[in-house]
Amino acid sequence: DPAALIRSPGRVNLIGEHTDYNDGLVLPLAIEPALWLATSPCEGRVTVVSDDVDGTVDVALDDVGDRIAGWGAYVQGIVWAMTGAGVNIGGVRGALASDVPAGAGLSSSAALEMAVARALVGDDAWDPIRAAGFGQTAENRWVGVDSGIMDQLSSAAARRGHALLIDCRTLDIEHVPLPDGLVVVALDTSTRRELTSSAYNDRRAECAAAAAALGVPALRDADLAAVERLDDPVLRRRARHVVTEVARTLAAARALSTDDTAALGWLMAQAHASMRDDFEASSDALDAMVGCAVTADGCVGARMTGGGFGGCAVALVDEERVDAFVQSVTRGYTAATGVTPRLYPTAAAGGTERMALR
Repeated sequence: DPAALIRSPGRVNLIGEHTDYNDGLVLPLAIEPALWLATSPCEGRVTVVSDDVDGTVDVALDDVGDRIAGWGAYVQGIVWAMTGAGVNIGGVRGALASDVPAGAGLSSSAALEMAVARALVGDDAWDPIRAAGFGQTAENRWVGVDSGIMDQLSSAAARRGHALLIDCRTLDIEHVPLPDGLVVVALDTSTRRELTSSAYNDRRAECAAAAAALGVPALRDADLAAVERLDDPVLRRRARHVVTEVARTLAAARALSTDDTAALGWLMAQAHASMRDDFEASSDALDAMVGCAVTADGCVGARMTGGGFGGCAVALVDEERVDAFVQSVTRGYTAATGVTPRLYPTAAAGGTERMALR
């Protein structure tokens, strides 16, 4: 008999990739696939069992112990971050289940972190922005992924029917409504990457090196003309992606708010090309998926989403043509790659919440 039931959504990022840790702008939204965590109080400990993965995670509040492997590290990391910041949390016993595909770039780890954070504090103490900060601390300093705050903030602070324009420097959020008649489709290539062992951390280090070479606090502050004068061609490409992506993200938010779907589609195409060519974070599978999507009837725009090197793309599709779009992309991608994809049409969901128990 649970005392609480937490729903914590995954996310897709419409545009603004690898800009979050460069103090830039991002435009994600929460998706309907979510992680669910049922809990009851437990003195002094956080104990969680998964319906999807074998094993139980057991963490003492006064001593989290050494880092454990797998999904439990995210549970452990949140407890470590919150107790280290002096947050008054109560222990819980919990069982979780999720339909956010792991490793697909849809932020299954952030959904887990925010679910645990929400379970550990009462309603009066829940602060989505602060919780997202704890999630980023857990990722960076416990799990070992040098990610920004976008994933956790998207999961924690989303509003149904809206994307979030997030300023990752100030953490200001503008909720931008999605135009009527558009459906978001997450396009899972069925290829996976492990962020802690991929080139993700290398890209972050390259961005930091580029900012240092340009003499700016972060690449958000860089001037494109100065970027083009960088001697190192790799750093020049990385910085060019970030500077142009920040501009595209702001333009995309304006396009969403004015229902300018033609501009939005063009911006998504430019964003994918930049991730492929300048940031070199796409893959053959992602390029094939985006190619199938943009040529399918009803597609407004498509691009890879998430950290890259595998995982998912995202498309905006006319709601009257979603079924035909899914069938067309599935056939085309399978024929091109020999791999069967999974496609997830979704509305923009609300953020992490404690659900009413009947």
